[in-house]
Amino acid sequence: MTADSGLDATERSLLTTAVRRTMTDHTGAALAAALTELGWPEILTAAPELAGPVFFRLLGETGAHAPLLLDVLDPAGADAVTLPFAGERWVRWDRDEADAPAVGTPASSIHRTDLPVRAVPTGSTPPARVLADGRRLLGWWLLGSGHAMLALARTHAIERAQFGRPLASFQAVRHRLAETLVALDGAEAALLVADAQHGGTATGSTDNHVIAALLAKAAAGQAALTAARHCQQVLGGIGFTAEHAMHRHLRRVLILDGLLGSTRELTQQAGATIRRSGTAIRIAQL
Repeated sequence: MTADSGLDATERSLLTTAVRRTMTDHTGAALAAALTELGWPEILTAAPELAGPVFFRLLGETGAHAPLLLDVLDPAGADAVTLPFAGERWVRWDRDEADAPAVGTPASSIHRTDLPVRAVPTGSTPPARVLADGRRLLGWWLLGSGHAMLALARTHAIERAQFGRPLASFQAVRHRLAETLVALDGAEAALLVADAQHGGTATGSTDNHVIAALLAKAAAGQAALTAARHCQQVLGGIGFTAEHAMHRHLRRVLILDGLLGSTRELTQQAGATIRRSGTAIRIAQL
């Protein structure tokens, strides 16, 4: 499997625009149906390297949700899938949720904050490589959510004034936004390495793919949590209100970080792996 989808820059841009528009207008079960019409199942099979940087990242940026993760973890298409969650807990993600918005509902108001997941007593962990694929794609989703929060904070800083000066002119505000961008860029680099391991463009074994995906999700989760913290500070009181979009992305990030292992747990797992083996796997040539 290669990392080349066969699409040129123009075709990829057109696909990204179409997916973004679809995710802006739909969410949940309605979005799943719309993406199926757009060709998501065929893309997942023929060009899986587009799943993360296009589809999952745009889920984060738009605030929409669809059971795309289940298509990766359970291609057989079960109605519901149990997933490991932070703190040795389990959740069940229901594929066929009935949450399509009523006709005429404004697009800006149809994005549900809560994912269709519920706690269950127990479950089963997917095979290592399947679990790694899920973590890698969740990392892209977290990255998109982080960029969405950064965009909200940046717009607020540019448009608002304090003490007669634009909010963006204050050094503390600029530092928080800059630190957020650096964290997100670092996470994206880790995700690109994980994608290369998955797609076969990097020399390595299945172990490399598994550890690369683990580290990529940990980096993306940490970056998204950093974005949540810094952007909430920049937004101030308005960021806590139900009318502002910040709380939707914040709550989404907290759930996504816990799915398939939290940032804290994955970092500890990576450290334990290195301690047992006595060496660190070379994942990328720097």
